[in-house]
Parts: sequence; C-alpha cells; structure tokens
Amino acid sequence: MHPRPAVNQPLPFPQRSAPAREAAPALQGMPLLRLGFRPFYLGAALLACVSVPLWVLAFLGHVPLTLSVPPLLWHAHEMLFGFAVGVIVGFLLTAVKAWTGLPTPRGAALGALALLWLAARLAAFVAPYAVYAALDMLLLPAVALVLLRVLFQARNKRNVPLISLLVLMAAANGVFHLSVMQVLQVPALSALYAELALVLMVITVITGRVVPLFTKNVTPGLVMNVPRKFELVLLVVTAAALLLWVFVPGPLAALAAACAAVLHAVRLALWKPWVTLRRPILWILHASYAWMPIGFALLAAALAGWLPQTLAIHALAVGVVGGLIIGMLTRTARGHTGRPLQASRAEVLAYAFVMLAAVLRVLVPAVQPQWYVGALHGAACLWALAFGIYMVIYTPWLTRTRLDGKDG
Repeated sequence: MHPRPAVNQPLPFPQRSAPAREAAPALQGMPLLRLGFRPFYLGAALLACVSVPLWVLAFLGHVPLTLSVPPLLWHAHEMLFGFAVGVIVGFLLTAVKAWTGLPTPRGAALGALALLWLAARLAAFVAPYAVYAALDMLLLPAVALVLLRVLFQARNKRNVPLISLLVLMAAANGVFHLSVMQVLQVPALSALYAELALVLMVITVITGRVVPLFTKNVTPGLVMNVPRKFELVLLVVTAAALLLWVFVPGPLAALAAACAAVLHAVRLALWKPWVTLRRPILWILHASYAWMPIGFALLAAALAGWLPQTLAIHALAVGVVGGLIIGMLTRTARGHTGRPLQASRAEVLAYAFVMLAAVLRVLVPAVQPQWYVGALHGAACLWALAFGIYMVIYTPWLTRTRLDGKDG
C-alpha cells in the first residue's frame, strides 16, 4: 500500500477500496457519536485529569479513597485499562474506518461502547467488585470482535495482528480481575505488567508506521531509510524483552531490555527528530518516543538490581504512553474535525507539561530520592493540567460537526 501525499491526512494509513456498500447518511446523529475518537478521547482525557491527582492525594494520605479494589491496583489498572485502552479503542475505531472504507460503530452502537467504558470506571467506586470486573471485561472483546469483522469483510489482513492484540489485552484484564478475586493464584501486578507490555507493543508498531510518515510529509526532500530487517529485529527484541520481564525477570531479561534500549535509540535517530523542532505537533511524538530507550535502559538497570523498578515503569507509562497519547489525541482530533495540523500555544504547553511530569516522576527521584514527595505532587499537577488543557480546547470541537461540514 502507498501512503497518500497530503500533509493534512487525518490518519496515517491509506484507505483501501471496500466492497460496494451504501454510505451512512451525512451528518446523521449527534456529532459526539459520529466516529469513535470523539467520545473515547474525551473520556480518557477526563479520566487522566481526575484520577491521577486523586490517586496521589490518597497515596500521600490527604484524602480517603474507598474502592472495591486496593488503591494501588486501581491506579495502575485505570491508567492502563481505563486511560490507555480508552485512547486505543477510540483510535482503532477511527483508523479501521480509514483503512477499509467500511463504517465502524457510530450512533447508538458507539454510545453503548462509550457508556460501557464509563460504567466500568464508575463501578470501581459504587458497585461490588464482581460488577466492576464484569463491566470492565466486556469492552475489549466487544471492540475486538467488531473491528476484526470489519477487517475480514474488507479483506484487510495486514492489520488483523494489531487488532488481535486487543484479545491479548482482554486476557490480561481477565487475569487481573480473577487474581484480585483470588480465583487465580497469579500476582495481579503481573497482569498489569503484561498489559503495559502489550500497550508498548501497540505503540512500537504504530509509531513505526506514523512517525516517519508524518515527518517526511512535512519535510520536503527528507530522506529517511529505516531498513525493514532492522524493524523486524526491533519488534522481535522488544517483544522478547517484555515477555521476559513479565514472565521470567532476571539477568536474561535485563540483557534483552538493554538491547531493546539500544535498538529504540537507533530507530529514533533514523527518524531524524531534529527536523521537527519547529513543529510541536511532531516533536512531541519524537520527544515521547525518546522515553522508550530511556525506559528500557532503566528496566535493564532495575532487573539487574541497580534501581527501583517503578522508575522504569513510569518512564514507559508517563513518558512514552502519556506523551504519545497527548500528541496523538491532538493530531488525530484536529485532522478528523477538519482543522489544520498545527498545535496552538496552549497545546504546546500541554505537551511540555506531560514531558515535565515524566521528568519529575522518573528522573528527579532517581537523582534526589529525598525530593520524591514534592516531585510526585508536581508530576500529578502537570499531568492533570496537560489533559485539562485538552479538555478545554477539544470538548467544543469533539461535540460539534466538523469545520468542513463532512461526516465523521
């Protein structure tokens, strides 16, 4: 498949011709439910604004937090299965439509999926744990079935493995809940590590497609050669490092993580990030990806017993996942609401806040452990402010018709 040359392409993947099918009537239904990114991006941003400050206040003993699950597990679970999965679901519901030319859920069907996601988030506070677990485990299998059906219908086999990762995420979520309910004798944290590993694999695949394409699209004459064999080796080594970390942590896992750190650093260099310095909507993707080699290097050090593992986990979760999410939330939402792909000053501030949050959460405690509490406060505030900026700017955009009057 060959990418379209247009700079303002909303999603990084070309559309393929689809079987003849009657198109959905233009501008049908409320704008919020016309395409998957709209409700899920807003929901994920709201969760990011509220849950992280709440967790930090509870963790430091400032406010009581009554939940049906231990607070530490709730925080980690909601950041992965609430925040990150919400963004992934919104992105894929939108991307699969672009990949295939076939409709993905909209209107009542999309609203039902969004409400299911929201109900699970609220159930952690107001319902018995079994209800929370049941609601939470329904979304990923439902979305995976819907999207796989669309891909098979369009004969788009290339993207089936990517969607199949949702099935693995659903399995990790099931193991987590069964562990908390003591049905399975598996550490609940292991299931959360597995989910973080799967999210990182999705990011590794997606960034390999989009970051070079985005960079070349706006840099005339730029030559960027990333050998296919290198990409395959990087994917294999990354998957091996993450598998060993989750299932067999030890010296071999440390070696694999160190190798992954080197490969991701080389990949970033091949993308020539310095050419994006005047384009914040691009440099945030490169800057966030820079946390990938940092995170794997810290993970190698942690597996060798030199550093606390939490530093590596937050480098990957805040720096990589959080940074790339704020970058993609803005870029794809701008494209799909008919707006120019140019970040405003407020959005650039949001980018900077997430990157600074990662520095405060990871690097400051690593260098000055006695500053941990202050760094935690600062990181939580910056994180919440970043996604609060997104909410203020994008809520009106995502709840209204596109600027160009098109559907979607």
